[in-house]
Amino acid sequence: MLEQFLNHIERFALCRREDPILLAVSGGVDSMAMLHLFTAAGFTVGVAHCNFQLRGKDSDGDEDFVVQACKTLNVPVFVHRFETDAYAWENGLSTQMAARELRYAWFDDLMEIHYYSALATGHHFDDSMETILLNITRGAATDGMAGIPVKNGRVIRPLLFATRAQVEKYAAEHRLKWREDKSNLTDDYQRNFIRHKIIPQLKELNPSLETTWQNGIEKIQGELAILHDAFDAWCVKNITRTQDKIAIDKKGLNHGAQVNALLWRFIKTYGFNYEQTREIIHALNGQPGKKFLAPAFLLVVDRENIFITPRSEDWDEQHIGTLAGRHTLGPWELSLENTAPAVRGNDPREAVLDATHLQFPLVWRKWRAGDFFHPLGMDHKKKLSDFFIDKKLSVADKETITVLESAGQIVWVVGHRIDDRFKVTPQTQRALRFVLTDHAEKPRA
Repeated sequence: MLEQFLNHIERFALCRREDPILLAVSGGVDSMAMLHLFTAAGFTVGVAHCNFQLRGKDSDGDEDFVVQACKTLNVPVFVHRFETDAYAWENGLSTQMAARELRYAWFDDLMEIHYYSALATGHHFDDSMETILLNITRGAATDGMAGIPVKNGRVIRPLLFATRAQVEKYAAEHRLKWREDKSNLTDDYQRNFIRHKIIPQLKELNPSLETTWQNGIEKIQGELAILHDAFDAWCVKNITRTQDKIAIDKKGLNHGAQVNALLWRFIKTYGFNYEQTREIIHALNGQPGKKFLAPAFLLVVDRENIFITPRSEDWDEQHIGTLAGRHTLGPWELSLENTAPAVRGNDPREAVLDATHLQFPLVWRKWRAGDFFHPLGMDHKKKLSDFFIDKKLSVADKETITVLESAGQIVWVVGHRIDDRFKVTPQTQRALRFVLTDHAEKPRA
């Protein structure tokens, strides 16, 4: 099995012999076999053990066992005790999800502090089969049929080539000791139900289930690589990103049966669900302006594009004092400073205003229906809604537009046009310069 282990590492370029590797070791047979294989192969390793304090004395027994095993092997070991139940309660998570978040955050810290190149986990092929079956029950798409990835960033799975039976046989042949997690013997969890009830019945239908699935997963992973390349090419052609929105060209969604798959693969990362995908497709040929909400994003089907922007309904208005400084509203940052009256801003995201006409505090807020101002160069008022129509702004563009207000009068439609009544003139004695930036940008000099 050592030779298969090394071939697997080499085939998928998981790590190099000289790389220091952090091993996630629970004390179970899988992780203890992995520890033995890495040390037998001469790798430089360290061990990370999580005590989630969920099983009383059994959890402490696991910790003591792993620490003693590492002392025997002269391998450095790191142990952390987590308040798992409290973390789950505070963050509204299941116990399993809380444990996952806690352990991987800690693993990342250890890798940064101690310069480990990769994190190895003890997942084997049976784990991958169970994951696929779980994904199927949850309505997973194609990616869910590929099982556990061999490599995901710096996380590697060097035992995925082996079945549970092969790992246990290796452990027995080398007289390894391990701890048994009693929860693995019950049907309390979905994964254990699949492990103890579903997979044995599937093996009755196909005694060579593992071999058949290994070949099938390899085919799926190859086809997924082709799919990902094609999807990336579609994104390059049809997706435009700016600092405040994402635009999807509707012409790129005319591929018949592929439409749902293309759109779903892209928008699911922004929190939209599959039912919404169907509704969005249905809205493509309808009246422009149809809106769809995800927890953090707004999607708008406009005339030629689908726009995705950060949700802005909960933006609180900001009150800006006379002192220079920076203020935040939604994805935007607004800075202000004194400037020479002769300076005029040519960038639409900069505004130079006559400070003597401003009454502080200024109010920075989202625009509202009924708002009006006197656009620069005009001596009469104009509704913002009409101004936006003249500028041919999309529904999505209008969702993130803000205004700067002085004593109830709009002095700047931020990022678009200042009010003529507050412009700098030859008579201006003092001026203020306002600069709008995205959070990801630095204010301009």
